[in-house]
Amino acid sequence: MSNNEIVQKLWNLCDVLRDDGINYSDYVTELVLLLFIKMEHENAESGVMSGHKLPAGARWPDIAKLSGLNLLNHYRATLLDLSKSTDPLLAAIYADAQTRLKEPRHLEQLIKSIDAIDWFSAQRDGLGDLYEGLLEKNATETKSGAGQYFTPRPLIDSIVALIDPQPGETVQDPAAGTAGFLIAADTYIKARTDNLYDLNEKARTFQRNHAFIGMELVPGTRRLALMNCLLHGMEGDAAGVVHLGNTLGTAGAALPKSHIILSNPPFGTAKGGGGPTRDDFTYTTANKQLAFVQHIYRHLKDGGRAAVVLPDNVLFESGVGADIRRDLMDKCRLHTLLRLPTGIFYAQGVKTNVLFFDKVSDNAEGATQEVWVYDLRANMPRFGKRTPLTRDHFKEFEAAYAPLAAEARATSGTSHGPRTDAGEQGRFRRFTRAWIKERGDSLDIAWLKDDNAEDAADLPEPAVLAQEAMSELEGAIAELQAILEELGEEVDE
Repeated sequence: MSNNEIVQKLWNLCDVLRDDGINYSDYVTELVLLLFIKMEHENAESGVMSGHKLPAGARWPDIAKLSGLNLLNHYRATLLDLSKSTDPLLAAIYADAQTRLKEPRHLEQLIKSIDAIDWFSAQRDGLGDLYEGLLEKNATETKSGAGQYFTPRPLIDSIVALIDPQPGETVQDPAAGTAGFLIAADTYIKARTDNLYDLNEKARTFQRNHAFIGMELVPGTRRLALMNCLLHGMEGDAAGVVHLGNTLGTAGAALPKSHIILSNPPFGTAKGGGGPTRDDFTYTTANKQLAFVQHIYRHLKDGGRAAVVLPDNVLFESGVGADIRRDLMDKCRLHTLLRLPTGIFYAQGVKTNVLFFDKVSDNAEGATQEVWVYDLRANMPRFGKRTPLTRDHFKEFEAAYAPLAAEARATSGTSHGPRTDAGEQGRFRRFTRAWIKERGDSLDIAWLKDDNAEDAADLPEPAVLAQEAMSELEGAIAELQAILEELGEEVDE
């Protein structure tokens, strides 16, 4: 079986859990608590992990051999014991973990279904990649509500290739989510160092335990991130690779300066977490994305490089928005802006960009002399389930960006090689800092006529609209059923 087939098979198990009153938003959490125990067993038995991470009694055979109420009670006790583990990483992964399953037969069915999967085939492609596939599946399902903050893997891989992380560099994601950027950077380095075996023991230890750090505000998302990292062989420090905390609060101020920062901060309103409470920012703003921009360029080391995914409003917001963009362009060399296609994030209609910049210093002025803009938005397909985004869609941009090798970058002081302005009919153009200043320091720069702009490109696909309507109806029915039950009325199934 391919990983995609296994992911679909795992996702279909949701039908089992729905009979136990578990909705889509809770499904992945419920499944991965059990799935992680199975994957840990498979990795330990095959030698991918250096021994078992889970203690005796909490391993897959200990659970799979039981049945009935004994199974359910043992599983509940196991989750509680793991949450109190003396191993700080296991304690973090299982913090507040508890099953909502009430029927032992449903847990038995899940265990049997998971055992029936061809795990030999799954290990061939890597259990970490299988796990990430499940997280992506969760993001594509509109009922789960997880898609707005899930960065598509082809975009992550393209960004990481252009930033070109090297062994010995620290990589940070202050809005880690499920750790996609950090894992991709680790995978990139491992692919170029024979899985780190080209490095000496000291360098290998650094890569495994100290090279990557992330911060995530939501405990449930952090749990997914820690599991994801561990299944990819990334243990981090005692608290794991991804720490729990608010980057826009005091916890974020304590994050170290890093050589590289890669991030997709949450879009929109308070749905993504609390507002900024930092008192060490130069500019006070209630806009979370602008606050994250300040954190990122402040927490880059001199000579460090960053790539950050940001919505359009960050590019043109006036007042403090213009002040922050001006400060960024003074302290950093903002060399590239990529206008992304609409529809690649599962929150419909969100228009996004990637800003690539190199830190000069906190005391620098006028570091940015020119900004190159690549328009990958105009006249692009409408991406979705019918037209999935792939790495090939970024090939021309990557060629135009022309990244330098690490050695050349160290002497040239820039992240990219020679570039060519493609003119008014092309996708890649150069704009001077003086020209941008005349526009009020707005970076919302477009020149190509978009033939798709007037054909309702911002509307979701009909299937998405139908799914959203069904989800709302299901929610309304559940509320009405609850009211009837409170009134003592029998509810017809």
